[in-house]
Amino acid sequence: MQEAAASAVDRIELMQTFVRIVEAGSLSAAATQLGASQPTVSRRLQALERFLGVKLLRRSTHAMKLTEDGERCYARARELLEDWHAMEAELRGTREAPQGLLRVVVPHAFGQTQLVAPVVAYLQRYPQVSVEWLLHDRRPDFVAEGIDCAIQVGAVDLPSVVAVQIAEVPRIVVAAPALMGSSGVPQDADALAALPWLAIQTFYRDEVSLRHRDDGRMLQFPIQPRLSTDSLYALRNAALLGLGACITSSWVVAQDVAEGRLLHLAPDWRATPLPVYLVYPPARHPPAKLQRFIEAMRDAGSTMAGVEPLRSLQV
Repeated sequence: MQEAAASAVDRIELMQTFVRIVEAGSLSAAATQLGASQPTVSRRLQALERFLGVKLLRRSTHAMKLTEDGERCYARARELLEDWHAMEAELRGTREAPQGLLRVVVPHAFGQTQLVAPVVAYLQRYPQVSVEWLLHDRRPDFVAEGIDCAIQVGAVDLPSVVAVQIAEVPRIVVAAPALMGSSGVPQDADALAALPWLAIQTFYRDEVSLRHRDDGRMLQFPIQPRLSTDSLYALRNAALLGLGACITSSWVVAQDVAEGRLLHLAPDWRATPLPVYLVYPPARHPPAKLQRFIEAMRDAGSTMAGVEPLRSLQV
């Protein structure tokens, strides 16, 4: 009886290894993600092939390709492993007690400031979970990099992910007092077109688009940025030095505006708020650590400084 139980566990481990090899794209990448040696991963693959009596992968020095049997095995193995993990979670109660490593990709600026307190609160609540907090502004490859989820500011353009909106980030126009000289703070957005401009490449490059907060009127005008960057912090610092006006997330400059280092220009006009999403690959049974993290981020969106909560959140 014990041998049969051990054999079942071994087969699950072999399937887990096979699935990871396929999704990581190579034996070496799978070994890294599993924390095992490449020879160990290779032996597990060979053991699974012997047990099933079929060849699952064709390998050369430059490529790896699934056989027809391998494609069928991969599809079924994924389903079986999802069901197994769901059963484990239910029977062991890990839906109430998440555990394991959660790998999360977050934008540089947002991940260093606004999101640190929520992730610390999550870790304090679930002591059996650890988080790898990866600061990247690019979109992650969830499977190849072994990423559980990502926080994304801006529109989600990948149809193959689940996206949960957790908040919106207001954006305002600011500039240093020195840039205004004796003309004072513009109240009318029409005066903004004559200013020198800075741009954040991720969201605007050569045109400014603003909406009136009361009547919804739109205003657009072209710009030729003195400086364009993909960093919110570089944008803020250039604005503080008086190089130009810019549109930026209000949380980045809230203290600067409050203390007079930057001026909020045309305060009745704002750029379209940026949505904040938590995105993750689709799965029939997301692990407990991810489910609880999604809940924690949705709760954080209603209390996070400098962002606007949503009245209704949808998956």
